[in-house]
Formats: sequence, structure tokens, C-alpha cells
Amino acid sequence: MSTIKDLAPKVIFENFDLLTQVPRPSGHLEKIQKFLLDWAKKTGVEAFMDEAGNIIMKKPATPGMENLQTAILQAHMDMVPQKGENSNHDFINDPITTVVDGDWLKANNTTLGADDGIGIASIMAIMESTDIKHGPLEALITADEETGMFGAMGLKAGELEGTILLNLDTEDEGELIIGCAGGVDVEASLEYKEVETEKTDIAIKVSISGLLGGHSGLEICEGRANANKLMARFVRAAITDDDARLVSWHGGNMRNAIPRQCSVVLAIPAENKEDLLDLVAYCKKEFFEEFKDVETNGFEFIAEECELPAMQVPEEIQDNLVDAIYACRNGVMRYIPTIPNIVETSSNLAIIDIEGGKAKICILVRSSSESMKEYLSTSLECCFSMAGMKVEMSGSYNGWQPNTASPIVNAMKKSYEKQFGTPCKVQVVHAGLECGIISSVMPDLDMVSFGPTLRSPHTPQERCYIPSVEKYWSFLKATLEQIPLK
Repeated sequence: MSTIKDLAPKVIFENFDLLTQVPRPSGHLEKIQKFLLDWAKKTGVEAFMDEAGNIIMKKPATPGMENLQTAILQAHMDMVPQKGENSNHDFINDPITTVVDGDWLKANNTTLGADDGIGIASIMAIMESTDIKHGPLEALITADEETGMFGAMGLKAGELEGTILLNLDTEDEGELIIGCAGGVDVEASLEYKEVETEKTDIAIKVSISGLLGGHSGLEICEGRANANKLMARFVRAAITDDDARLVSWHGGNMRNAIPRQCSVVLAIPAENKEDLLDLVAYCKKEFFEEFKDVETNGFEFIAEECELPAMQVPEEIQDNLVDAIYACRNGVMRYIPTIPNIVETSSNLAIIDIEGGKAKICILVRSSSESMKEYLSTSLECCFSMAGMKVEMSGSYNGWQPNTASPIVNAMKKSYEKQFGTPCKVQVVHAGLECGIISSVMPDLDMVSFGPTLRSPHTPQERCYIPSVEKYWSFLKATLEQIPLK
């Protein structure tokens, strides 16, 4: 049975294997930053960490190629920490365990980190190489891309000198990405005074788990179930039909991942227990029927009695919160009118935490239209403001507007067809890439994004299509020779 050490191209998978041994969940990057700096020092590569926590590397041109423009190889160092319901993986301390399953590289019931570990491994392979031809090179490995693109936002003018940016953070081999959506985080919060539960009530914990989830940009158009939205339908019915009272709600944990699981604790009169369990069974049947063609792995929707907490959400606050969550827009809002198969504007009801006198709701809005991004985020602000919540916008970033006359893109199109005998696709994606943010600091950059084929990033089903890595690596090396002259 093969392992990651048996895979080709060896130089990529050897470096990626090293990365899997270094915990690097978003927000906890000290270990990976140290690893990259230590690796660069050992390899003899010039490297430093900037004020934003980005790792920057530099390498001189291969002799005779000094007249090419300086190219920046760019990837992000953090990974999304998602695990299956039965996994006890500790992303802050444990390495990722990789599994080769036919033509796919996976992890053991966790995210793999190929997003964007393959990009980092590629940078390492080029920086340490002695036989790859290239002009002057710089590398930008950014911090905390997955939680708000904070590394890219913190990049200072003058840190880099390159004029070509090769972003290595795309999930379909054979595609060149030349534009992407912008985004903004919408956070609604509320502090409230809890009230005592009725001593004669019982508590029921209701949980949804096992949904596919997925990348809230790339896979928002696939109609996958959102655990928070399903739970809102159940909770509102339980309040109306069974006199339920909300004690707590916890759903989702990443702003850019479609929530896969959610749990609530409800207090109900003891005599309503059987009716509530019937409602659980009814909702489970309804949800299965609605999503049977999408959530093909099935999912769990279960209820169990638990210890009655002492406190609960006040009734008026509860009703306002549940109504706002129910009404909150989620999923695709509009496709690009001129490109009907590409999402223009969407929202992801990503995280809900209600307990102990505090409520927080996080939504990620994406759009390639600044006016539609503002419209959708403002409509969400209105929705939660009516529930008495404080709404704040943060982390706003512009989309990356495509340049169809890009010299590097046109050179790469010719190179790809020459290498593989088929044309590559040139696309705009709904995902958020760092290119737009970086170009706000370096406005004259000529940019393109590409990578190997990945599936289900941001979920425990994340996997990398092994044959695509060989093609991507060959194309990347050829691209370095296609960089335009100064």
C-alpha cells in the first residue's frame, strides 16, 4: 500500500509531508513560521518575517536569466481546522495523518491542508532547487488567509519588488484564474440577562451532524445544507408547537466553511417531550427528502435528554434571535449577469454562538460587485438590527478585477497548450483570493492564480488528485521560463 513518500513528483510530496508534521491552523502559526524560517536558513535561502507575520523569501536568477521580470510566488501558510465528529485530533499540537486512496491523497478524518500546503511545498521546491531555470524570484507566504486574509492586508509597500504574481491557491488543474470575489465579515452581537428555567421543565439537546459542508465560495453554488439554517427551522417550530425555550445554540466554527454541524439545548415542559421528539423525526424526514440528491453521504439529526441548565434565554430575546436567524439570507443571491455560471454574490451563515448571556452570529458576504456586496451586507445588518443586535462589518476586501490582456496569462495559455496539447480554461471564481488585496499595495502587478486539483477544501473530505500535481508542477516550472523580459 503506497504512502505519501511514494508519490510523484517526489520533491513536492516530500515537502508537503514535512508541512503535515507542523500544526498550522489559522490563528496558531508560530510553529509553521519558525519551521519556514529554519528551513530557509538550513537551505541557504534568504528569508525573513514581516510585521504581519508573512514569510518572505528571495532567490537570485539562474545565470543568464537576470533580464526577466521578478516573479513573486505566493501561497498562504494556514489551514482550515475541520475534523469529523468522531475525531479527537488536536490541530494545535497533532500532525496531520495522510492516506493514499487510489489517485487521491486524503487525511484521516480531518482537513488535509493541501489548501494551501501544496502551494507552500511548491515554493520550497523551487527555492531549494539547483536545476530549475528562472529569473529573479521572491516568495510571499501569507499568514491567516483563511480567517480574514490578515497577512495580505498587513503587507507593506516596499517589502517586495516583483512585477509578476503567481498565486498558487487554486483548486482545478488546467484553469487559470484571473479574477475573484471580494468579501466582508458581518458580525451581529448581543448581551442579554438570562432568566431561570422552570424547575419542572426538562432539557433536550438536538444536534445536526455529518453534513458535507464545504468551501463557502467555491461550493456555495452546490446547494448543500447549512446546519444553522436547518436548525432554525426546527427551533422555530419547537417554540411555536411545544413551548420550547432556548438555552444555547452552537453551530459552525469557520467563517469561510459552510457549517456541517450544529447543536441546541431547549427547555420544554415535560409533558411535551414526545411531541418534540415527533417534531425531530418529522424534520429529519423533511430535511433528508429535500437534500437527498445533494447530501449524498447522509447526515444525523438526533435528540437526547440532558441535564436541565439553571438559566435560559429570555422569551422576547429568544424569539427575536430565532426569527433573525430564520430570515437571514444564506447561499447564492445572484450570478454574474454576463457569466451566468459564475456566482456574483452570496452569503454564508457561518457561526452561531448563543449561551451565558451572549449571542454572536457571523456571516461572510462575498461578491465580485462592490455595490452588491454593500447591498447584501446592509440587508443583513437590517435583519439583525431589528432583533436588537449590534452589527459590525470588518475585514472588507475588494475583488480582483480580471485583466484579459495580461501578458503572463497569455504566455501561460500558449505554454499550457504546447505542453499538454489541450487549451487551459481562463476563469473568474467566487472564492476570495489574496490577489486583489496584494494589488492594492502593489497596483502594477500582473497576476494569475493556478494549482492542482483539490476537492472539498475546508472539510474532513478534503483531498488532492495526485495525477494533477505532476501536471501542475511541470506547468509551474515551464511558467518560470515564460516570465516576460524587464
